[in-house]
Amino acid sequence: MQDALMQDATMPPLSAATRLSLSLIAGGAVANIYYNQPLLGLLVQVFGHDASVLVPTATLAGYGIGILGLVPLGDAVARRSLIVGQLLLLAAVLVLAGFSGSLSVLVLASFLIGVLSTAAQQAVPFAAELAPDATRGRMVGQVMTGLLLGILLARTLSGFVGAWLGWRAVFLGAAGLSVAFAALAWFGLPRTPPAARLGYGALMGSILDLVREQPVLRRAALAQALLFAAFNAFWTTLALLVEGPPFGLDPAGAGLFGLIGAAGALCAPVAGRFADTRSPRPVLVGGAVLTLAAFLVFGLFGGHSLVALAVGVLLIDIGINTALIANQTRVYALAPGARGRINTVFFTAIFAGGALGASAGTRAFAAGGWPALCAVGGAFAAASLLVPLLEPRDHPRS
Repeated sequence: MQDALMQDATMPPLSAATRLSLSLIAGGAVANIYYNQPLLGLLVQVFGHDASVLVPTATLAGYGIGILGLVPLGDAVARRSLIVGQLLLLAAVLVLAGFSGSLSVLVLASFLIGVLSTAAQQAVPFAAELAPDATRGRMVGQVMTGLLLGILLARTLSGFVGAWLGWRAVFLGAAGLSVAFAALAWFGLPRTPPAARLGYGALMGSILDLVREQPVLRRAALAQALLFAAFNAFWTTLALLVEGPPFGLDPAGAGLFGLIGAAGALCAPVAGRFADTRSPRPVLVGGAVLTLAAFLVFGLFGGHSLVALAVGVLLIDIGINTALIANQTRVYALAPGARGRINTVFFTAIFAGGALGASAGTRAFAAGGWPALCAVGGAFAAASLLVPLLEPRDHPRS
């Protein structure tokens, strides 16, 4: 720990140019796991119906494997070099995807795209390393804004390019962008020493030590996993609701609800600033309350009002993202030399919560319709609210 604190003290300052570079890299990298979603109809025409299941599944599975297997390396390898290496390899597999002649090749390339897109998860702890303690939340919030906007805009960009130039152009264009982001990382990010000097086996083994030794990490991961379960329960069933009566929207109309997510992304720095100057705890409570309020709006009015659905989407996106920034502010302050491994624990829990929510949401909707979905999502949000309300108050800033 002492070595880690000394290493933090010798870090170069987090300049505005570095923040912008990290934001662009985070958004540009994570976008790659969402480019395929608007293209699934085109891919089915070429590779058959299995493409609609296998391609996005392989991409998300790869992203999960990358979080587990690559993100911890950020603690033992110079982050700038790791980001550059991942982005260059990502460009190569995007080219492979763009020239795929069979579904098996495309699925393999999609899996590798997911693994290497975790460069986004190197950028966020890099910002936490470089930021002073007093402004860490705000700095992380700014980089997370880039990541969240990358998620939001990826589908829109891919949809337009795919419609005009075809699905191959999306992957090949993304490869060019990945090379550009690698150059930005090389010239725009500072050189920093590794935070820990551990072999890969010891590095991975120490992840379990962090889980055992850091109760704040366990609570933050649990709270955010529950919120993400609520979030995914809603988003996996929204299209089923609005494409049926009384709304009758097409998939493009259903997709427009995603644009409201920009509000949640833009609130991230505000949440980080509040967490810095006051405490993360009120932000966590507020985020869970907004998410719970969203499901109340969905349940009372969302079954028959598009306006109510839009209001609820605004509430849930702001709630989830503000809580995310507050929880990241907490966990990145725990062990300065282990932020990559902390990120692994945190986002693995979030992915597990998202999978649970998606499964529970679709099952509830199938069994009891929209009211059952709202009850399940509201239960996840309420459970998340209990985590910060019931935790010990020995550490006022955690």
